[in-house]
Amino acid sequence: MIPKYIEHIGIAVKNLDDAIVYYEKVLGLKCYAVEEVKDQKVKTAFFKVGQTKIELLESTDPDGPVGKFIEKRGEGVHHIAFSVNNLPEKLKEVEQKGVQLLDKAPKKGAEGFDIAFLHPKSTFGVLTEFCEHKE
Repeated sequence: MIPKYIEHIGIAVKNLDDAIVYYEKVLGLKCYAVEEVKDQKVKTAFFKVGQTKIELLESTDPDGPVGKFIEKRGEGVHHIAFSVNNLPEKLKEVEQKGVQLLDKAPKKGAEGFDIAFLHPKSTFGVLTEFCEHKE
């Protein structure tokens, strides 16, 4: 199992608009998309840095995953996402290797990706996302 590349790094923020200003004004990056993912209870903003993206995540519900993350840990790095081919097969493969899955099957994420998360207890404390873009 070898990921194709780092698709994005997810960063949990309390206020998406304020965070966008920082990434644009201080770092000189350009926000190219803002999208709400109702199923995940988040609003996202994306920036490209080379081939890798930064995904800002603002919770739309304090009881959603990002809302709970911020309440417990504060703002900061939320997850790392790897691009993979054949996502359902990759989930089976890592589960057979003893990794606990948060998602047993892919679901729809931002930018039209199929996504699934691995439990941080099985990934040395790093919430890990696998992404597959169906073209």
